[in-house]
Amino acid sequence: MPASARPPAYARLVLRIIDARTGEPVDAAPARRGLTRVEVHASGFDTTNLRVLLVADVLVRALEMDSTPVYALLAGGRHRAELRAGAAALGVRPLEDGPETGAGLSAAQVIHVAVQGGAATDGVRIGVAPAHPEDPGPLDDTDPAVLRLALLTRRHDDPVRVEEAVLDEARATLARWRGAVAGWARRPSRPVPDEVRGRLRDAWQDDLDVPGVLEVLRQVETEPDLPDGARFETYAYADRLLGLDLTRDLGASS
Repeated sequence: MPASARPPAYARLVLRIIDARTGEPVDAAPARRGLTRVEVHASGFDTTNLRVLLVADVLVRALEMDSTPVYALLAGGRHRAELRAGAAALGVRPLEDGPETGAGLSAAQVIHVAVQGGAATDGVRIGVAPAHPEDPGPLDDTDPAVLRLALLTRRHDDPVRVEEAVLDEARATLARWRGAVAGWARRPSRPVPDEVRGRLRDAWQDDLDVPGVLEVLRQVETEPDLPDGARFETYAYADRLLGLDLTRDLGASS
């Protein structure tokens, strides 16, 4: 559904997503401790389908951070070898082959992640908007986390353009954050403030609003009264969802 037509914010205790079939919010895990199965539908090897795999990866990470059992599989489609290689380069964790692999697992919820306007599926559906240009290009000539961050800068239902300026901005942000995290790690550790943790979770539990998570990190980066040790723990905590390897430069010589 268009961004302007999204439902207003609502109180959340667990992850809720907008079902692309109905435009209504639904619980990603309606049964406490019940298994959620994530079925990923990627029909070709291009930037849009890599974005589908990336959105599914963030969904799985969010569910796991809520202690929800989750089983993720790649359903149907061609170009499986290329998709798996591209997904691995982007830091997407491996998916099982499906759907027959998960046929024997009884799930309280099934969530389909697919390109907007793709083939209809039964059950809750997350629609992923296109990424342009379609050609993903070589993924091994730069830090793959740069492309990952570039694809995460827009909500999953908003189109994203992966242009040189966008990649340059992602590259600069990633370098700045990794350097800052390495510096903050040298300071005494402090817990993630409850208020900051709440803002992070409010963002991603609102239909996987990853840009909202990134905005919280930008605020934490410059918050004048926040101890550096708390900044470090906040970034490390958020990176469990983002998968950007923000702690990569820990221990590197300054």
